[in-house]
Amino acid sequence: MNKPFSESCEQNKQVILSVIKQFYTKPGTVLEIGSGTGQHAVYFAEHLPHLYWQTSDRQENIAAINAWLEELPAENLPEPLCLDVNQTACPVSEADYVFSANTVHIMSWESVLSLFDMLGGVLKKDGFFALYGPFNYHGAYTSESNASFDQWLKQRDPQSGIRDFEALNQLAQQENMSLVQDVEMPANNRTLIWQKQ
Repeated sequence: MNKPFSESCEQNKQVILSVIKQFYTKPGTVLEIGSGTGQHAVYFAEHLPHLYWQTSDRQENIAAINAWLEELPAENLPEPLCLDVNQTACPVSEADYVFSANTVHIMSWESVLSLFDMLGGVLKKDGFFALYGPFNYHGAYTSESNASFDQWLKQRDPQSGIRDFEALNQLAQQENMSLVQDVEMPANNRTLIWQKQ
């Protein structure tokens, strides 16, 4: 199949890398949840060769990820895993790091709860979870464009929508993760970094 291409991935990969490389410093395994097209994975695996970058997504996106991995193979980039956060078991038993971009606003809230519950069992002590995307603060949008985006999301799927930072941080705390950084990114996005205690 032809490789799918995400313009937003192309635009944000460098700034995301500049953030996560400050935390993903020790050799180890990264579980990427919701790898989408696979563009982030091939870029990050190339620039972070000390990491074993494990892609994952729902079954319908596996072929797209494979298209990127076949064209840009790397020893630290294994085959993608089929992972749905609503599954009872995660196909990865543990990870030193977890990364996810632009996922929680397209999931239902029940799926977000399942994601954090899964993370609590997978992320190793002292490991970092990086979550990239748009977030609300104190129940308010950070920009008019995010408000419009949220409206579009809810029209497409009423169960989706931009999540409140405070609610996500509470879920992280329930899984023994502490916020260590909240980084402002271009296009009204953020990167949230939690560390497992």
